[in-house]
Amino acid sequence: MKLYTRTGDSGQTSLIGGRVRKDDARVEAYGTIDELNSFVGQAAAEAAKHAELTEMAGWLTDIQQELFDCGSDLAYAALGAPLKIAAEPAVRLEGWIDQYIAEAPEITRFILPGGSSVSALLHVCRTVCRRAERRVVTLAAEHPINHDVLTYLNRLSDFFFAAARAANAKLGVPDTEYVRSAEVFRKPKN
Repeated sequence: MKLYTRTGDSGQTSLIGGRVRKDDARVEAYGTIDELNSFVGQAAAEAAKHAELTEMAGWLTDIQQELFDCGSDLAYAALGAPLKIAAEPAVRLEGWIDQYIAEAPEITRFILPGGSSVSALLHVCRTVCRRAERRVVTLAAEHPINHDVLTYLNRLSDFFFAAARAANAKLGVPDTEYVRSAEVFRKPKN
């Protein structure tokens, strides 16, 4: 099998059910999810180097599978085929977020992306995830989509923030506060 087909040389690509320009909103959405998936793979590989982050590396690999499912759901030219992403993965992410928030020190100010290399990569994942979410919102304004994909991406960016902070905490690396930040996060009143 040859990797190149030459069918895209004119600036078009195939969706499941039709052909579109390579800059079509649908291609832009699932392409950005593919980009995110690559960064998640890099973060998982980096996390796997640390015994303290073995569980996180496994969860990131699970997320890669789900991101592929998200891209697949968005690659359909028309809804009607069986969808792969449902509500459950976003609910599961909420549990992981709660766990990671409990494992990191409380914050009162904005923090800068960074600290450990794992945390820095997870912040890259967070920002690319937000861009992917914006691309899916644009697509949803033009075409029907699986809205569970949008919910999943929204929750996933929160997961990356919580995981980045937990990675720093587990590795004994402090977060770096944004020095000009006011106290924006307040402790909940009991």
